[in-house]
Amino acid sequence: MEAPFDKRTIDAICEANGLCNARELGHATIRQVVAIVSEIERTLGIRYVRMEMGVPGLEPSRIGIEAEREALLSGIAARYPDISGIGELKREASRFIKAFIDIDVPAACCIPTVGSMQGAFVTFLACCQADRRRDKVLFIDPGFPVQKQQLRVLGIGYRSFDVADYRGGKLRGKIESCLREGDIAAIVYSNPNNPSWMCLTEEELKTIGSLATEYDVVAVEDLAYLNMDFRRPLGKPFAPPFQASVARYTDNYILLLSASKIFSYAGQRGALVAIGERIFERDCPDFRLRYNQSHFGRTFVHSILYTLSAGVTHSVQYAMAAMLRAASDGRLDFTSQVSEYGRRAARLKRVLCDNGFHVVYDTDVDERVGDGFFFTFGYKQMSSEQLINKLIYYGVSAIPLSGTGSDRHGLRACTSSIDESQYELLDRRLRRFAQDY
Repeated sequence: MEAPFDKRTIDAICEANGLCNARELGHATIRQVVAIVSEIERTLGIRYVRMEMGVPGLEPSRIGIEAEREALLSGIAARYPDISGIGELKREASRFIKAFIDIDVPAACCIPTVGSMQGAFVTFLACCQADRRRDKVLFIDPGFPVQKQQLRVLGIGYRSFDVADYRGGKLRGKIESCLREGDIAAIVYSNPNNPSWMCLTEEELKTIGSLATEYDVVAVEDLAYLNMDFRRPLGKPFAPPFQASVARYTDNYILLLSASKIFSYAGQRGALVAIGERIFERDCPDFRLRYNQSHFGRTFVHSILYTLSAGVTHSVQYAMAAMLRAASDGRLDFTSQVSEYGRRAARLKRVLCDNGFHVVYDTDVDERVGDGFFFTFGYKQMSSEQLINKLIYYGVSAIPLSGTGSDRHGLRACTSSIDESQYELLDRRLRRFAQDY
């Protein structure tokens, strides 16, 4: 079956999933798009080129699987894990952060969470309740759309701006204009950036860190794609260059690290929140009014995180500890393994550009944006919504940049699910799309 596919069938599937028709795909959540495309594939018996969801496309770490198996056989499934994390995991987390970021975070400050989504949820809540005067979050966008959805669920307000227009020396003035209001509790960004794959420089992170200290806000750094700026020779434990981090420039930081992409271990939902010691030990009188204690770290774990889960799955904690240890020992070269995403991105960009598309975020300060897990693309003058609403009939799926806080038009593409057979398929479908538009 050749594209474009049956419009009536696709519109009916969109309607059955809560949309009026495919024209509303631009306003759908990532999970809605996933469900709709899966149903189209089943109904029409076709395969889409799927770039909408960030699911790892590599084999999970065998080290983690074996460690988890051994832990289960030992009988730990019958016991609740320590809500703050098993000692082995906390120690290896601290060591891993030193090995690849060159930052000293005490083991007590490393807390496992059920994926970084849970880590972000608890972090947003804790930061915005610690001081009643600071009840908003500042996003350095574009960013992960679900984090803003989390704030909607929590009833927390936010501000945001597209960082592409404020790189380098322009960044300080823009952030400071947002902080002067006095109601920002946390500054949130990902590095490398989801969806653009831009990477903040050490100088830009120094700017964020100095402002976090000056205005006493928390810099929340999402490192889901740790060491994945493949333009740099990253990934050698305890040896420079290290992953860039705001933690070098302020004590007011919280790092989010996940096993999902780093170790291709997404299904087991293991992640870490590494809280800077100064923030972890902070006394927050406004917490006492709500939780009968004022210590930030203990409140984070025992009063907030505990209400969402009785702990990360016990066996998963042993798996994470084993993978972190192997990486720090130099036995697990996860950076080389995930560099496959960079190769896929380069090939996908070539196919798109050969058919009249363009990379939306194509520069990173003074160099070409790197190739990695995500990239962005657009077509002529089409808006984000117009492009996804048309591409859906051609067997290509992605998500619109409009939901990421971007000021630019286009789609976010994830490279993870692309296999060797799909480059030619994508080229054929995009050639037909270009003929029609």
